[in-house]
Amino acid sequence: MNQEPPVTDQPEASPLRGFALRALAFLLLFALMQAGWEAARGSWIERLWVHDLTVRSAVLVINAITPQAQAVAQAARIVAHGGGLNVLFGCEGTDVVFMLVAALAVFGMPWRLRLAGMAVGLVWVFVLNQARIVALFYAFRSDRALFDLLHTAAAPLLMVVLTGMFFHLWLRGPAGAASVTQDRA
Repeated sequence: MNQEPPVTDQPEASPLRGFALRALAFLLLFALMQAGWEAARGSWIERLWVHDLTVRSAVLVINAITPQAQAVAQAARIVAHGGGLNVLFGCEGTDVVFMLVAALAVFGMPWRLRLAGMAVGLVWVFVLNQARIVALFYAFRSDRALFDLLHTAAAPLLMVVLTGMFFHLWLRGPAGAASVTQDRA
């Protein structure tokens, strides 16, 4: 005897549809943050993030590693004997921050964990970007071919991969533990 599944009034939720909606929400949120950052160009927000936080802290690290470089922060530039570096709009790591924030915002977890992930992730991306800028500073001074490789491909890819790993670990750690306890409740 052939039995057919019972007919229900509610359609089944498709996992593919849920994924597509989250992916669309991720892309829209990411695009909105990028547009907001573009609108902030030349504003106090850009000066705070690029000049004050990114460039000045990179100069502190450079001078701690090699005091003889005598690096100085001048707006978005790191000026030093033997060559410096310009931190241009788009090279300050905000795109990776926006990627992580959008991913955490659309993934199903309690808002407390989303916000904590955003805060910890912001610090993570900032530290990664500082390491990238310091590495670019030294590469520019010693090997322009290495600088080009790091600047155009290796460092941006590494930042995205390491931030993706952070996101994965966050989901397996605090967010994963919270979803398990929510499922049991």
